[in-house]
Amino acid sequence: MRSYNPDEAPISWAFRYVAGIEGVFMVLAGASTLEQMEEDIAFMDNYKPLNEEEHKIIEEVTEIINSQIAIPCTKCNYCISSCPANIMIPKLFDLYNNEKIQGLDIGAFSAVGNAYRNYSCLEGVGIASDCTACEACMKECPQQIDIPSLMPEVAKTFETETYGFTKDD
Repeated sequence: MRSYNPDEAPISWAFRYVAGIEGVFMVLAGASTLEQMEEDIAFMDNYKPLNEEEHKIIEEVTEIINSQIAIPCTKCNYCISSCPANIMIPKLFDLYNNEKIQGLDIGAFSAVGNAYRNYSCLEGVGIASDCTACEACMKECPQQIDIPSLMPEVAKTFETETYGFTKDD
């Protein structure tokens, strides 16, 4: 994207993509500052649809990103309230995806794994091995992710002796 148009911000590409979808009449921006809001308004004031080459670039970038994501969780958080073990499922999947992008072997130390360990020390939060496979979360997941089947892999990746977990944890 940068090599095609180095002056265009990624958010501008996103706005142009979404605004160009047939039937879309409003684009909501997640601006958290006045400066971001002004920038977003400027993008839309100067809106021009993506051309064919830009659509191809977006498709290529999407394929690259998707090829690196092990679990396609969008972090909508719908699953959290239904989990009896109080597992912050999107948080754990995000950590897992980040770990997989790094490509380290299971058991190798990483900052992501250390973040999982620190998270596991918080009071009242569940970790992957706490999953009972009750499947309540699956009823809430718009991505239809088989969450219970993935939790053992998340646990295997992070709940290792490297991070101070023991077989009894």
